[in-house]
Amino acid sequence: MILAMARKLKKGYFVKGKFVAEGSELDLELKRELKGTDEKSRTDLKRESTELQKLGVDLLTLRAELLTRLALPDKLVDAVADAKRITNFEGRRRLMQFIGKQMRLLSADTLEAIRVALDEQHTPSARETLVLHQAEMWRDRLIADEDAVGQWINLSPSTDAQQLRALVRQARKDAKPEKPGEALRHGRAYRDIFQMVREHLLAADDVPEQEPADAALPTNPGADA
Repeated sequence: MILAMARKLKKGYFVKGKFVAEGSELDLELKRELKGTDEKSRTDLKRESTELQKLGVDLLTLRAELLTRLALPDKLVDAVADAKRITNFEGRRRLMQFIGKQMRLLSADTLEAIRVALDEQHTPSARETLVLHQAEMWRDRLIADEDAVGQWINLSPSTDAQQLRALVRQARKDAKPEKPGEALRHGRAYRDIFQMVREHLLAADDVPEQEPADAALPTNPGADA
């Protein structure tokens, strides 16, 4: 019986009153410290594996042109394409495991390039930022300036002029306070004008510049377009 109990005892040692079993994570960490090595622990490896698995999942959301620019291995590219297409749970799970394994084979530079591409996808480009800025200025000018509708249509002939004029008229009516002294309010037409202008700006090769004429804004924005 004593021999049986002896066999069940774990081999190890005590450090500062704490028992450290041989082969345990703490044992390996202490041995690495003694050797002065920077070899990764099991915890570090597991954390990196989880991060790479998540990066592989994020890779599925990357736009086609950004994915192509990365020049990833064919096996990984094919697996990403299949994972986007497959809806079967088990089949997709196996594919994601395969993608995770392929991610671990990539160089540090390639992994960083993937992270940069994902950041780029989630950060508006300089052109998109300019479009938003111009759309806001054109929206305000269309509502405030009698001549702005004609100017916009000259710059963007594909605009539905009738719809734009109707939205401008409605936005001007919405902007009138119900009672004197009340703050201006913006209705749906105000938002629809912005969306219409933004869509035309995004579709254009060049972003039409607003005339530098903020000084020429009329004092009666409530008039019909």
